[in-house]
Amino acid sequence: MWIWFILTSVIISLLVMLFSGSLQIKRNMHADVPLDEFKAHMDERIPALMKLYGIPGCNIALVQDNEIVWTEDYGYADVASGRALTVDTIMSVQSITKSVTAWGVMRLGEKGLIDLDAPVSQYLKSWQFPLTDYPAKKITVRQLLSHTSGMPLGDFANIYSPGEAMPSNRDVMTGEAVLMREPGTGFSYSNTGYNLLEILIEDVTGQSFSEYMRREVLLPLGMESAAFDIDKAVTPYPPTGYNLRGEPVPVYLYPSKASGGLFATACDIARFATAGMKENPVLSIESIDRMYQPESRKIGIYSLIFEAYGFGHFIEKLPNGMLSVSHGGQGNGIMTHLQAVPEAGDAIVLLTNSQRSWPFIACVLSDWAQWRGFPSVGMGRIIWGHFGLCVVIGMLFSASLLVIFGPVLTFYQQKRTGFRLLRISAASILLGILIWCACQKYLFIASVFPILSVWLGGSVFVFSIVLLLSAALPEWPGKKYML
Repeated sequence: MWIWFILTSVIISLLVMLFSGSLQIKRNMHADVPLDEFKAHMDERIPALMKLYGIPGCNIALVQDNEIVWTEDYGYADVASGRALTVDTIMSVQSITKSVTAWGVMRLGEKGLIDLDAPVSQYLKSWQFPLTDYPAKKITVRQLLSHTSGMPLGDFANIYSPGEAMPSNRDVMTGEAVLMREPGTGFSYSNTGYNLLEILIEDVTGQSFSEYMRREVLLPLGMESAAFDIDKAVTPYPPTGYNLRGEPVPVYLYPSKASGGLFATACDIARFATAGMKENPVLSIESIDRMYQPESRKIGIYSLIFEAYGFGHFIEKLPNGMLSVSHGGQGNGIMTHLQAVPEAGDAIVLLTNSQRSWPFIACVLSDWAQWRGFPSVGMGRIIWGHFGLCVVIGMLFSASLLVIFGPVLTFYQQKRTGFRLLRISAASILLGILIWCACQKYLFIASVFPILSVWLGGSVFVFSIVLLLSAALPEWPGKKYML
């Protein structure tokens, strides 16, 4: 029975890989080939992956030896109108914003205007924490930067069209900034925590967050297209986003800017990455190194990809021993990623207008890492997860066949109530989970595996129906095939 099950699972897994396009996602890229050869590889690879995952548009920028060596655009900013994406199109970078905001906060520290270990409440003049079960006055600037303040994730679905009236960040924070745990007791990724840093910057400087960041960070680093405030007249207009179902999502803004409100070109973000590798007019090398130091090593689900979180950056040690810092961004219809290896002077920026881009980003990052001789980055584990999920799907389909035709029916066909109830209960639970998943607007597994999640749902559905039928039919047809 086990030999039959294993062989069937392997065969079905390979078929799933073939028909889902999974065999296209893993390719070997030779290290240190000329840039032109790598660009030619990407010109073939990126459109193929975009077609596979249904991604309308992507902008890429490469940094090599501390210099931007390549930027390119692929696909559409808006499918319906046929508007092409260009390298000059500003895009929502989502949570890459946190890395930029961290620079703004560290800039205040270098000027002596704040102390990272001081309670943030002592700098807040125009806003105060709402009532909470934990001591909010213990929260420090350091804890907000490193997601260890105990603040909640926040409502990232609170969005508005450009030009539409929206609440202030302070009003939003009064409703959201309620502590979930004691400050400093653990890592919990929080948009709310970074949006509190927005209030900190405004109260300390007397400037709006957008104005301060533009004067003190964006313009000095040459990020001239980057902005936190946009209107409908901006040209070229940011691209339409596309959600997990491929439905268009019009351009939107958040009331709070510091956690995910930046719009920029891939080249802007590449300039930001290069600034973190050398002398620059905003921060000292010491401050940059401090941001890249692990502040929290127990980072929950993020530990599947990264090793730690510093100030505004995820941190990992590559197979060649080098330190890599990165941050991704995800919003409704948008997915982005920045990965840098400061010691090597290398970085890559990927901005897409699709929420189906996680495996796409993982594939491009893996090719880039092999080319630069790293030879892999943590995001590449998504590829191995992709193959692992194919095996799970193969096992579920194989188990369905086993129930129908296999020797396991020796037990299943016993007219004992316990076995029938067990099958009915298991099938009911699985079908209930499928129905719940189908009703959700967002599923993590569907975001990471946009194609295979459909195959997984199908395999679970088939297995559930087979279990129900095997329990309901007194004489199961598979009996005659029993060994």
